[in-house]
Amino acid sequence: MPVTRKRNAVILIVVVALLGFGHATEARRVPVAVPDLSMSLIAFIIACEKNFYQQEGLEVELIKMSAPLANLALIGGNVAFGAAGAAAIPSAIRGAPLRFLFHTYYRPIYWLYARPEIRDLRSLKGKKVGVSGIGSGPDLLLREILGKHGLEGGRDVAIMALGAGTARFVALKAGSVDAAMLSPPGNFMAEESGFGPLVSFVKENLVELQSAVVVREGALQQDPGLVEKFLRGTLKGFFYARDNRLGTIPILARVQKISESLATKTYDVSRPAMTEDGTVSNELLRATLEQTARRLGLKESTSSFLGIFDYSLTRRIRAELEAQGWQPKD
Repeated sequence: MPVTRKRNAVILIVVVALLGFGHATEARRVPVAVPDLSMSLIAFIIACEKNFYQQEGLEVELIKMSAPLANLALIGGNVAFGAAGAAAIPSAIRGAPLRFLFHTYYRPIYWLYARPEIRDLRSLKGKKVGVSGIGSGPDLLLREILGKHGLEGGRDVAIMALGAGTARFVALKAGSVDAAMLSPPGNFMAEESGFGPLVSFVKENLVELQSAVVVREGALQQDPGLVEKFLRGTLKGFFYARDNRLGTIPILARVQKISESLATKTYDVSRPAMTEDGTVSNELLRATLEQTARRLGLKESTSSFLGIFDYSLTRRIRAELEAQGWQPKD
């Protein structure tokens, strides 16, 4: 073979090899529906910030949308995963093809704050209360606590969807609502502004499975590789956030655009509500299902709904990480 032809052949082989390598290492885009970018979503935020998803070959895009819309987007295949745990459970019980593989929290991290002259829940009758969205976790919690005090949300108390993050605090401060369901740092902002806490849901005897990895039914069978990679990245983010306080607080402050002192308060009040390893005991799952069925007015046994939770892959990945000696370090 002439030298020129041989050189051209070598160049062609190198170009093909490079193209093949680039294709093999190209990250897979993964859209994920999240209600906001707050401490409740810290496992996903850290996984993105510390490149845990990237290490799995994934380019994860956290897309903010309301919990009800997120459920529809997930069922319709418009996103690969959902993260709104508490709001998706009623849908799953009603028959939506959703499954839960992981949970960040098992207690509600919400407070109900009101104007100073409103001193108790009964005084909310005829008033307006802000939540993130109708059908969201805060909305369900609010309706339950109102019911315990003889009030019906939507009839005796107007419930308004105001969006996630600190939007509810802004509306409360502006006088658009008389009270609001707040999560950190909104609750601390309300305290500093002179609003009074009516309910601390952290102290209530309630189970609230917040911030989940939610998938369409059958996802584990249809695309097991993607689910495993995403779950591994999320678990690493979760363990980092749970065990690395000093590393997590600056990230939380930057993402939420708040001071590190406020981020520290947010972290410290939220950390005790985190699950031990991303899973929840059957006892707490049953309590969650009974609580949800009560909210929905269902009479039948909830035991048959335990199948909507599947932590088998989460447990396996955790065991693998422990066997590898993986630690959440900077």
